[in-house]
Amino acid sequence: MTQGVIYVATGADYLELARTSAQSLRATNPGLAIDLFTDQLGVVDPGEFDQVHPVPRVHARAKLECLPLSRFSRTLYLDCDTLVVGDLGNVFSLLDRFDLAMAHDVRRASDLIQEGLDVATPYAFPQMNSGVLLYRKSPETDGFFAQWARKFHASGVSRDQIVLKDMLWDSKLRFYVLPPEFNLRRVTVLDAWEPADCEVKIIHSHRFMDHMRVPGAARIKDIESLLKAEREALKAEWVEIDTPNRLRWFSARRTERALK
Repeated sequence: MTQGVIYVATGADYLELARTSAQSLRATNPGLAIDLFTDQLGVVDPGEFDQVHPVPRVHARAKLECLPLSRFSRTLYLDCDTLVVGDLGNVFSLLDRFDLAMAHDVRRASDLIQEGLDVATPYAFPQMNSGVLLYRKSPETDGFFAQWARKFHASGVSRDQIVLKDMLWDSKLRFYVLPPEFNLRRVTVLDAWEPADCEVKIIHSHRFMDHMRVPGAARIKDIESLLKAEREALKAEWVEIDTPNRLRWFSARRTERALK
């Protein structure tokens, strides 16, 4: 039985993100094998990753074709915009019992994260975030990934989670919902959590890509800078909503959704 982590990076910017994430992974989990799938084969230095493989099809969701190509019997796929900040411990042992494991996405009260392709599911079955994906290799998961890629390319949607949501609802695969500390999308929740609530393992933030999306933006590479940026963005979002009572606002959203 082998286990390891894979990244998929297309383009120079994503390769740099993958390098930073892989460095954090090696620092916190020495000895864990790390592979890279990329279209930047000529610029990856020896030793940065244990093995480097070509991406079979270059597109924005190239991971879909790469997932079944992992050489490991147990794989943790990580998006490039991640930092590993804790020992992953025995997370791979989940695959003794389950085929797949991933965490719920954030913004679950939005239509964006409730969206499916063809299947209407309850509010309690939102999209999963596919940026941290633990899976074991088997004919069943290989088939699932192949179907995911086919349906995604045929769908015309831009987000693979939309298709994934439908497939998980209908699938006979056993999948587990990881706790949020394995895919922490909002570091501002650390302001509310108590010391014994959890051990944060993986931070996953689109703000690590701000320098790629916002002209003139500085690259965020550390947790302190990320926390500062998220606190500012969170404050601005609540100002835009313009409500003095956050609890009342959440209650109103629940009532509004129930009446739909």
